[in-house]
Amino acid sequence: MEFLQFLSWACIVFTVGMFSTGLTDLKKMRASKSADNVQFLPFLTTCLNNLGWLYYGILKTDGTLVLVNTIGACLQSLYILSYCHYTNDKRRVTSQTLLAGGVVCGGWLYFSVLLPQGESQLAQLGLTCSLFTISMYLSPLADLMEIVRTGSVERLSFSLTVATFLTSTSWTLYGLQLQDYYIMILSSAVRLDGECRCTAISRFQTRQAL
Repeated sequence: MEFLQFLSWACIVFTVGMFSTGLTDLKKMRASKSADNVQFLPFLTTCLNNLGWLYYGILKTDGTLVLVNTIGACLQSLYILSYCHYTNDKRRVTSQTLLAGGVVCGGWLYFSVLLPQGESQLAQLGLTCSLFTISMYLSPLADLMEIVRTGSVERLSFSLTVATFLTSTSWTLYGLQLQDYYIMILSSAVRLDGECRCTAISRFQTRQAL
């Protein structure tokens, strides 16, 4: 098996595994018949992220990106629908979902209609997806600060931290092999060390202290 093919399968397995951690929240909602202790925005923003990278994969004709983000978008849609079913705050959830839908439609209109097809279209889409992904993965730093402040590890999932570490590593190597800097930005080593490793170490040390 060629190294690129091996990395492709690693990206698929680790990323789908990371997306599947949301099944824990789904199980929690079904058991309690409530969405009170589950956050909605991570499902919504991850779905937007999946749709953006799915479009990038289609334009780039990259089967790995297409497969991973198709599965991811389907899983996030399932989580969103389940949350909408169990939440009591349906007005807020509906408004946020409609706003996200407007963002998707506006993005599709800009990248598909207004921009000419070619390298410029692919470059702008890749940059947009990369920046959005970075902003998404910076959000756990707020949870990390909360862990330090309160001494509680309930706000973060250790399994999600490990899955994110493995996923980011595989995508970084995959992007390096393809010489695609947008995929490399998707999971840069700097962000890995600053977010995933620090979060994992802090969780372990906090557990030991408790």
